[in-house]
Amino acid sequence: MKKMQKDPDMLEEYDFSNGVQGKYAEKFEEGTNVVVIDPDVAKFFPDHDSVNQALRSLTEIIKSQKSLTNQ
Repeated sequence: MKKMQKDPDMLEEYDFSNGVQGKYAEKFEEGTNVVVIDPDVAKFFPDHDSVNQALRSLTEIIKSQKSLTNQ
């Protein structure tokens, strides 16, 4: 595989002639909320649904604790 002279990481067979500049720029600007979970914690959560469920349960506990302290 021959590499391009201007950019050694790009191969000559890469074709960007139909590429659209900024195609995902708007989506990128909206942001992301990717969170990296440490491996020791991640072993208890097989997928994103289980993480969301656990966090929702935790938020309910926090809400109930706050309402008890505000009485």
